[in-house]
Amino acid sequence: MLRVAVIGAGVNGVASAIKILEHYQDEKKLNVQVTILSEQFTPHTTGDGSAGLWGPFLLGGTDESKVHKWSRDMHLFLEQIWLSEDAGEAGVCLVPCVRLSSDPSVIVGDFWRDIVYGAVELTAEQLEVYNKGRDVKFTCGMSFVTYTSEPIKLLPYLMKRFVRRGGQVEQRKITDLESFVRESSYDVIVNCTGLGSRQLLNDDDVYSVRGQVSRVRANWVFTAILDESDDGNYIIPNTESVVLGGTHQERDYNTNVCAKDKRFIIDGCRSLLPGLKHSEHLFDWVGLRPGRVQLRLEAERRGNKLLIHNYGHGGSGVTLCWGCADDVLNLLLAAKVKAKL
Repeated sequence: MLRVAVIGAGVNGVASAIKILEHYQDEKKLNVQVTILSEQFTPHTTGDGSAGLWGPFLLGGTDESKVHKWSRDMHLFLEQIWLSEDAGEAGVCLVPCVRLSSDPSVIVGDFWRDIVYGAVELTAEQLEVYNKGRDVKFTCGMSFVTYTSEPIKLLPYLMKRFVRRGGQVEQRKITDLESFVRESSYDVIVNCTGLGSRQLLNDDDVYSVRGQVSRVRANWVFTAILDESDDGNYIIPNTESVVLGGTHQERDYNTNVCAKDKRFIIDGCRSLLPGLKHSEHLFDWVGLRPGRVQLRLEAERRGNKLLIHNYGHGGSGVTLCWGCADDVLNLLLAAKVKAKL
């Protein structure tokens, strides 16, 4: 039997575990046991507080061609869920989206516009609607349709799918990866610890990207609106609330709500959509995204064991998870790991 441990129960860990488990079960050539080990599970992961809007974001110097493939794979996966009876349970919604930029040199959605539905440039008249009362004018924009997959719903849905197929779950904090790889009985270890890899691997290329958002009740908001500026705001409707954002403060480890950031979020989002002044404030949330110089997805041999790294997804955990999980599986298959009898 091939014994696989996936460390980390965020969306990338769970997706990787499902891909491996379902492949070997469907192939019926080799018995497999897959276990997810994590200190925290949904609803206490970083992703649980995010809006889950599809879109590559904060990925450092990660190769665009890889990001395109991973993002496309996830978009197709979300399409399958949306067309199924599981869409409600998984929190997958089809959402019209507008992305705006005040930088004339920027082309919005340059490398991923072929993935989303109906991408078109905004006309001058459409831009004028968003430019009313603004000192810094938007110079270009794009409208399209994509998906939200709210992690607070998607993660329980994926965990249920994993456990239903016989996947194992263990609440455990791994503090010494080298010892765990060396001493455990697992043949394959998949590291999906996100920001935790900074300490677990002494990886100084990993850093926090602090994100603060506010959630409001505004059930008349159906379109996501995002300002692509470095200090831009965004408005993303979810099924039961609307997410107003946000911040992306690199190497900031403060998990407390900041009043100054909250004011920036509320005022900025109201300038994009004035009607939000009539919304009901629900709560504020802070999470630390796992930033990295570039996403790490690679395998290394440790004796007769295989260690696969899959971390550094920045603000794109949901957007990339299914595509990255596919590459995790391919790395495992290419390694031809021999299972213990």
